[in-house]
Formats: sequence, structure tokens, C-alpha cells
Amino acid sequence: MTFALVLFIALVVTGAIILFDRFRKRSNSTNSKDKKDSKGLSIIVEYARAFFPVVLLVFVLRSFVVEPFRIPSGSMLPTLFIGDFILVDKFRYGIRLPIINVTIFRTGSPKRGDVMVFRYPQDTSINFIKRVIGLPGDEIIYDKKQLFINGELLKREESDSYKLDTGNQNSLIVEYRESIGATEHRIINDLGRGSRSMKISVPKGSYFVMGDNRDHSNDSRFWGFVPEKNIVGRAFWVWLSWNPKEGGVNWSRIGHVIL
Repeated sequence: MTFALVLFIALVVTGAIILFDRFRKRSNSTNSKDKKDSKGLSIIVEYARAFFPVVLLVFVLRSFVVEPFRIPSGSMLPTLFIGDFILVDKFRYGIRLPIINVTIFRTGSPKRGDVMVFRYPQDTSINFIKRVIGLPGDEIIYDKKQLFINGELLKREESDSYKLDTGNQNSLIVEYRESIGATEHRIINDLGRGSRSMKISVPKGSYFVMGDNRDHSNDSRFWGFVPEKNIVGRAFWVWLSWNPKEGGVNWSRIGHVIL
């Protein structure tokens, strides 16, 4: 059961209790048994009245405006760290009915370079976050760790390199600044790992996504495309970063704008 469904159920239950109480008060019954029952229900009704506006506000904000998520893995390094708490713009790509996620009003479409949250196509109960690389109709080529979109090699410039202890060996990590559309972002390649070469066309109504940690990301190269109906929203801000293994709060990450 998803958190959105839990909120919806709480909203329906508290709202139903409030409506029932109003209907009961309109009743003309005045016998003692009814009065005893009304006293027994008073605490439940008061709790419903207190919680209903709070649940309604959270439900509306979370469904149509912004939704918080936590980054559980390093697939988007160096853009997003493990333990980053982010906000996702739910309005950017359209207004969707909660729970069933049906678009009722479109406000925009994902663009190349957007960091997008979506429901994993192979298990829609799981949310993934990746960068949009290919739009509907695009031809994507990934070969020898080089990315081509519609035959054009994406520009990138090496910005850093360092060794990373992976347990069995020290891998050489190379960081690049990559440009896609009007967006410049950072990616990393692990020179100690091979890359999967592929050439593929993005079908209508779908998107091709990749992690910025190119050699350690479970993305469209392995499981295919993201259908438009699976889109949740665009990640735009880090409001907290917490990693106990690194000493707790990472203060430098707070307020970080996601590009």
C-alpha cells in the first residue's frame, strides 16, 4: 500500500465521520440511548475534525504541487548523494489524478537533461530517479562510454579523476561536465568497468533515461523505456542530506539546486 493511498483512505474516513456527525445532529431523535451513543462518538468526531484539514492539505500538496523523496543509491552521483532528501515538482509535467496517475491537464513535457522521478516500469510500487536522455522519436547510441543523440555526440569535458576503493580493486573514476540541450551537468565513468553498447530508437509516449553514475546505474540501457503514464515529476531541490555513515547531516548539500 502506497503512502498516497494511505492518505486518501485517511481523508475518506475522517471526512465520512464528519459528514455522519452532521447528519446525526440533524436527527430528531432525543431518547437517552441516542444521547449515550453521541457521547461515545464525541472523541472520534473531534479527532476527525482535527485531522481532516491537515490530511487534506498534505494530500493536495503531495498530489499536485510537490512531493518529497529520499535518494537510496549512488546511481545519480555526483549530482545526487545517498541520503539526499529532495523535492519533486508534481505540476511541471501536468496535473494527474492521485492513486491512478491519469493526466487530466498537461502543463509541459520532460526535456532532455531533466532529472525525473518515475515509477519503475517493472514494478510500479518503486520510484526511480534518473536523467532524461532521449525524447520520443530520438535515436540513442551509447558506445565506448560515449553518448550520441540523433547522431550528434554529446559534448563533455573532463573535470576530475580519482581512485575509488570498490572492495576488490581501486577503480579509476573520471568525472566529466556534460552538456545536453541547455543543461550542463556532471557525470562519472568507472574506467575499471566495461560499458554496454547499444543503438535504439525511443518510441512515442516514452522516454530514455540514464543515471549520472554511468557505470553503476540500473536504467533504460537494461530495462527499456519509461512510459509517459509512469512519470511522477521533476526533481529540483535538496532540502536535507543525511548519511549516518558519513557523520550525519551534510550541511553543504542543503539548499542544493538540482541541475
